[in-house]
Amino acid sequence: MLFCNIGKVDRMDTQRETEQSAAEEVRNPRGNMTEGNPVKCMLTFAVPMILGNLFQQFYNIMDSVIVGKLVGSDALAAVGASTSITMLFVMVALGTGIGCSVVISQLFGARQIEKMKSAISTALMSIVVISLALAVLGRFLSRWILAWMGTPEEIFDPAATYLNIYFYGFFFLFLYNAFSAVFNALGDSRKPLYFLMVSSLLNICLDLLFVGRFQWGVAGAAWATLIAQAVSSALSFTVLTFKLKRLECGEYKRYDRALLGKMTRVAIPTIVQQSMVSIGMLLIQSVVNRFGPVFMAGYTAAVRIDGIAIVPMVNTGNAVSTFVAQNMGAGKPQRAKQGYHIGLCMAVGIGVLIGVLLFFFGNAFVNAFMDSDKDAASIAVGVEYLGVVSMFYFVMGAMNVTNAVLRGAGDMRWFMAVTLANLIVRVVLTYALSDITAGRIIMWANPIGWTVGLVLAYIRYRQGKWKKLTLI
Repeated sequence: MLFCNIGKVDRMDTQRETEQSAAEEVRNPRGNMTEGNPVKCMLTFAVPMILGNLFQQFYNIMDSVIVGKLVGSDALAAVGASTSITMLFVMVALGTGIGCSVVISQLFGARQIEKMKSAISTALMSIVVISLALAVLGRFLSRWILAWMGTPEEIFDPAATYLNIYFYGFFFLFLYNAFSAVFNALGDSRKPLYFLMVSSLLNICLDLLFVGRFQWGVAGAAWATLIAQAVSSALSFTVLTFKLKRLECGEYKRYDRALLGKMTRVAIPTIVQQSMVSIGMLLIQSVVNRFGPVFMAGYTAAVRIDGIAIVPMVNTGNAVSTFVAQNMGAGKPQRAKQGYHIGLCMAVGIGVLIGVLLFFFGNAFVNAFMDSDKDAASIAVGVEYLGVVSMFYFVMGAMNVTNAVLRGAGDMRWFMAVTLANLIVRVVLTYALSDITAGRIIMWANPIGWTVGLVLAYIRYRQGKWKKLTLI
């Protein structure tokens, strides 16, 4: 009898502890950045984001390295011509996820768990529809877009092949980015890092198998990316489902039009912002194509390296955006301001370190993409590009973090204004001066655009009106 009573007491204690743990998870859930040391919160959140996206860029860059080394510089140019197009759609996926995550972050910071789950469910349903529609659209327009960009005839067919296979995997691309955005909105940047590590290693192994052993060329690289993204999506979905179940709450709507409207207010400007960046890349790529495969191959290699170099600054900005959103939702604008100062120091410091590295050792990085004897002219173009942009990475970091404050607070008009100013400066300079400078203006357009964007974003930040905004 005594042992039976002891057993009942143990079960009651265990149940009570479980209930208390669940209640505490709702009151002060993991990933909460509205309490505690802001420096520790920012570093704990930002570092896994940076590492995760470095892995993402790493397996993207491995596509180019493997294709360039095993197939040739023409194949590398074909991948480059396709990438400028795929990045447009990738940025739509990123913009959709980031835009929705701002509202989710503010709801999370305000501890409105039912509405937060409704927002997540609504966002995922909407993103599924968007991804399927864009996949179909992209598949039918791919060759027309390549022709409009003036893609050279000798690389047109492989570029179209790479592009079409990439479109088949759009569903997985969008879902993975949506899942990652939700994790980040909840202050959990470690899970996406783990998924990307698995995906990166898988992508590289499949690249070597499909391109190296099976000799599928650029098609092999595209299939490797598609499969890796599918695996990441499946892992993300499974873990996110369990994570959300831990946050106990009452009944919530699976689809909420009012919340969709709030997310759309942020998502559309963010999509436009991300898309405009890619449209700028697309327009600039069409200018690059005028100078032939040699210039294109060097530019492609440099842009791949540049892409991975700016990841830490971009993700520091994303971390600042989430930090600001959570604290604005919790009614703590002064703490949001602290997050900005921490992120600014991080981004500028990282920008200086990476800039020095690429300025002095850019040749070694570009050489990894091509044969140093056969492709010396292309390598020279890539090294020159890196030498210019690397001097201004600290400006890019400062601009990105300052603009992230505006996005996190929901100040979308100024956020868009900064983005458009940056884009317009880059595109106008490229088209106006590319022939006169033999394409060299392309290398200077980015730094000039970053400077203009930083000035505008900082003016708005100093005005302080973003502190009075909220989405919920």
